[in-house]
Amino acid sequence: MAIFNNSDIKPNGADANTTIITAGAKFKGEIELSCNLYIDGEIEGTIQSSQEINVGKNGKIKGTIITSKLIVQGFVEGSVDASKVEIKSQGHIKGEISSNELTIEPKAVFEGNSSVKNEKISKGNSPK
Repeated sequence: MAIFNNSDIKPNGADANTTIITAGAKFKGEIELSCNLYIDGEIEGTIQSSQEINVGKNGKIKGTIITSKLIVQGFVEGSVDASKVEIKSQGHIKGEISSNELTIEPKAVFEGNSSVKNEKISKGNSPK
């Protein structure tokens, strides 16, 4: 686990396969990982993970996110490409979402456009 801060704070669900960017940390650029990512700091740029990205209540992202699952409790502005996106009650996404599944809880905010990713459907099979 990598923690970008000098505290021993571990958010719920974080384990040895989670990189944590805590409140107060700010990044610009590209991040590419093969583990889970928990963000309570600020990132401007591109984030790509084959696992889950969780934006905490203090987290702010401006840019592009490519991941298998995105959970937003903070603020995201930009484009999201994920299989599954969950916007929690305190979460806010402003921009474009391309996903197979989008969940928006009551009191969550989504400003922008959403599109369903194309799933290949075999002849004779119906979508699931």
